Amino acid sequence: MVTSVTSFSRTGLSDWLIQRITSVILLAYFVFVAYQLGASVDYTSWKDLFDQTWVKVFTLLAALSLAAHSWIGLWSVFTDYLTERLLGPVGNVLRLLCQLGASLALVVYVIWVVVIVWS
Repeated sequence: MVTSVTSFSRTGLSDWLIQRITSVILLAYFVFVAYQLGASVDYTSWKDLFDQTWVKVFTLLAALSLAAHSWIGLWSVFTDYLTERLLGPVGNVLRLLCQLGASLALVVYVIWVVVIVWS
């Protein structure tokens, strides 16, 4: 049995709620970017847009939302399909390695977004 200690949050209900909230934030961000791309886009207007603090904060919020949303989804897939019951003794080790790799990739992604947006 898999405990919820390695999960993003403590209960399935809070995981569900976090995924719904992050998906709304991501939808709002992608609609905003699509609207901006619909207008005439050149380097100067795009740079002026992303020089505004609220856009930087919104972009950071979208990146954090993507990381949280992805982690909950990946954790669910890893704990459902990479088990000792399905893969034998190597299942738990493989699950742990996949979770560590996914979490490391998400942390690097968020740091990368922070460096790009705020520099």
